[in-house]
Amino acid sequence: MSDFPDPTGVDATEVDPTGVDSDGLSEQAVVLRLRAAGCVFAEDEARLLLDTAADQAGLDAMVRRRIDGLPLEHVLGWAEFCGLRIAVDPGVFVPRRRTEFLVRQAAALGRPGAVVVDLCCGSGAIGAAVASLLGPVELYAADIDPAAVRCARRNVADAGGRVFAGDLFDALPAALLGRVDVLLANVPYVPTEEVGLLPPEARIHEPLVALDGGADGLDVMRRVAREAARWLAPGGSLLVEASERQSRSALDSFAGNGLRPRLAVSQELYSTVVVGTRPATG
Repeated sequence: MSDFPDPTGVDATEVDPTGVDSDGLSEQAVVLRLRAAGCVFAEDEARLLLDTAADQAGLDAMVRRRIDGLPLEHVLGWAEFCGLRIAVDPGVFVPRRRTEFLVRQAAALGRPGAVVVDLCCGSGAIGAAVASLLGPVELYAADIDPAAVRCARRNVADAGGRVFAGDLFDALPAALLGRVDVLLANVPYVPTEEVGLLPPEARIHEPLVALDGGADGLDVMRRVAREAARWLAPGGSLLVEASERQSRSALDSFAGNGLRPRLAVSQELYSTVVVGTRPATG
C-alpha cells in the first residue's frame, strides 16, 4: 500500500462544506473529503490526485474512486517504487515499499548482463527496478494473471524485458534452464486464514492469487524452491520475501532443495528476504 509521511491536520472551517469552490475542488476540499473517508495520509494523497488529474472532472472522479475504497495506486494508475513510476492497472497487485529491500538485495548479487527472472511478477515492478539498478540485463518475467502480464509488459519494456503468461516456471522458455543468475519470486505468503484480516484495499481490490499462500503461507514458495536449482546458473540466487515467523521454515525449504540459504532483514522497512544460492560447483 502507499507509504507517505504522516500529514498535518486540516481546519475544516476553512473548507467549503460542499467540497467545491468557484474553480472546482480545492486542495483543502479534497483533503477534507479524504479525511472524512478515513484516509490517514489525506494531504499527501490530495497532492498526488491534484498533480495527476487532467481536469476538474477527472479530479472529482478520482476522489470519488478513492473514497469508495479503491487503492490510491489504482486511482492514480501508477505507484512510486525504487524511484520509478510503475504503471498499476485496476486489479493488479500494488508493489509494496518494503519490497524495495528485496530489490536492493538482488541488485547486490547481480551484474550488468545478468539473466534476471521475475516470477509472480505482478506489475513487473521488481524486475524493472533491478534492471534500472544493474544496467543492461537479460530480463524475463512471468505471472499467471493475464491483467498482471499486460501491465508488466509496459513496465519492463524500457529494460527490454519479456513477459510470459503461465504458472511459475511453466511459463518460461526452456532455454533458461541452468542460466538464471538472479531469480526473484515475490510469491504470495499470507496464510489462507489471515487473508480476511488484510486491509480492504488489498483483499477486495487485489487478486487473491497474489495474496493467498496456502495454510501456512508458504505453499507457492515451496513450489519455487523445489525447482529453482534446475533454473539457476552455478552461483545464481533465488530471493523471496516472507514474514519473520515464516523465515525458519523458508530457510529449511531452501536447504532441502540444494540451495545455500541465508536471511536478510531490514528493520527499517519491516522486510524479511530469504536468499538461496546454488553452489558454484558440485
